[in-house]
Amino acid sequence: MREATADARVFVQPRPRLALIPAGLLAISAVLLFALEWKPGGYVVLLVAVAAGFLVNSTLGRDLGLIAVGLLIISTISLAADISYGNIVLMGTVLTLAVVVPYLGSRFVFKDHAVRFPIRTGQKWTPLEKWYLVIVVALGYFILPLYFIGTGAYLNWPAIQAPDELARLFVGVNAVGIWDELFFICTVFALLRRHFPMWQANLLQAVIFVSFLWELGYRGVGPLMTFPFALLQGYTFSKNKSLTYVVCVHLLFDLVVYLVLVHAHNPEWVRIFLFSAN
Repeated sequence: MREATADARVFVQPRPRLALIPAGLLAISAVLLFALEWKPGGYVVLLVAVAAGFLVNSTLGRDLGLIAVGLLIISTISLAADISYGNIVLMGTVLTLAVVVPYLGSRFVFKDHAVRFPIRTGQKWTPLEKWYLVIVVALGYFILPLYFIGTGAYLNWPAIQAPDELARLFVGVNAVGIWDELFFICTVFALLRRHFPMWQANLLQAVIFVSFLWELGYRGVGPLMTFPFALLQGYTFSKNKSLTYVVCVHLLFDLVVYLVLVHAHNPEWVRIFLFSAN
């Protein structure tokens, strides 16, 4: 049996369970690199994961290698929230390379074009998809203040008051949100989906996704929120194949994140939440 995703020309073939070992190691390496911030151990496990992937299957090995290259590039900087002008430029450059390099490798080195960014699919959003956008905002409204303010997680982000600080935080939150979908969904999930059923590929990408978000600042009980979100993004993309839609979902959620952070650091501002900063 061969199952195809037409718009991305990605083919999913049955693989031995042995293939889960290198893919699982790759996910573990992300936990070591970003969540635990143990770079030496993370690099060793990452190298072993790619090598083991080649032992199982050359295609698996090269796809894991593409993901590994992206993770290596990301690991060269600190992901701690820092909205200084210099760090915005540095982080923007590094994260861009983490998407561009695997894309170029897939497109021009391996010539399989497995990494794609489907912006214009020609498909209209269903009523359920439109309502889901509303639900995402509602969930963010009720959950995010409890998390950021109730646990003090907002302190993982810098205090913001000046107009340029507010602007930089807004740009940073939204830029990272868009990048998340480009890398974790259109790159990591798409490459894993070539070798594993959707649910397995989704779990693996979610582990990597959440590890990144942990270092970014979603700590403490944050994974209880970010892991389901990562799974839903992968599942949604597997159904509608639209980067535009999953980005819209992410940016709506991040809009609430931004408003909560502004309110948490400035309790007299944006007093629209049931759970307030004071």
